[in-house]
Amino acid sequence: MQVNAKPYQLELKHPFSIAKFTRTSTPLMLIKLTYEGVDGYGEASMVPYMGENIESAAAFLNKIDWKRFTYPFNFNEAIAYLDEIESGHPAIKAAIDIALNDISGKILNKPCYEIYGANPLKMPVTSFTIGIDSLEVIKKKVADAKGFKVLKIKLGRDNDKELIDAIRSVSNLPLYIDANQGWKDKAQAIDMIYWLHDKGALLIEQPMDKTNLDGNAWLTGRSPIPIIADEAVQRLSSINALKGAYHGINVKLMKSAGMYEAHQMILKARSFGMKILIGCMSETSCATQAGIALAPLCDWADLDGPSLTTNNPFKSPEMVDGKYLLKYLPGLGLEGIPNDLFTCS
Repeated sequence: MQVNAKPYQLELKHPFSIAKFTRTSTPLMLIKLTYEGVDGYGEASMVPYMGENIESAAAFLNKIDWKRFTYPFNFNEAIAYLDEIESGHPAIKAAIDIALNDISGKILNKPCYEIYGANPLKMPVTSFTIGIDSLEVIKKKVADAKGFKVLKIKLGRDNDKELIDAIRSVSNLPLYIDANQGWKDKAQAIDMIYWLHDKGALLIEQPMDKTNLDGNAWLTGRSPIPIIADEAVQRLSSINALKGAYHGINVKLMKSAGMYEAHQMILKARSFGMKILIGCMSETSCATQAGIALAPLCDWADLDGPSLTTNNPFKSPEMVDGKYLLKYLPGLGLEGIPNDLFTCS
């Protein structure tokens, strides 16, 4: 296995604010694995609050015995091996998993979505994320959402209603709401949920602190729209404790350590009768294509990473009527790969 890794700074179109912080860019580690002449691409998007960075990703890659990975890849054994090396580091583990999935699909000459049993005709619409900002900038961000059929709104501060009213002054699109653990009082939170329901909200992500299982469960039992765990769910082992406390979970490849475990999480949540939102971090088309491959297995999608950035090095996935188009291409189906992406600058 030949390994190439490239640090990359992904620049955002607008400063991205949620309940607890603001950032203008995201550090990535892009990787290319070459196995018997077949290239596979992967990506680690390392948002600061998850604790990974370029240095930790490079150090982790250097600890791997790449001879352990031989085709046909056993993804269960692969992720177990990566976890044995060191706990944590889900984003760089995701990059490895995504690249191996890309290689596997190319060897089989099948798209990853077909390998995972996803039907392109069941692709959900994907949302366009609006981070917390001034009311005028919020309106400008809404104008950027051309082609999208749903807006995802970041809330969790004192002026939540003002933000929603500003959006409603320029758009009637349905809303996904992400409070990012920003609501502290459950009585006020349930009032807010009903108000948002009347404003066209279709779901609420992580309304209260991820450690407040009882508070979130209290909201779940009373909410007119689905309550979705986000920060409360990381990897497969997180799901058991959430049964009955949420209507569904948000699966993100950068938290799940890749496509294989994300798929296992989808199956597990389904067995509990839970709904699935597949989400993303700030990502290029590489990680987004991996999420898109699993999206038809989910109820909702929030895979807008490339649309929020200014320097996505790959071709952006094609969207038709608010839904990503899954082409019958082997592996991830990643297009527009620069020839010099992994050469030294």
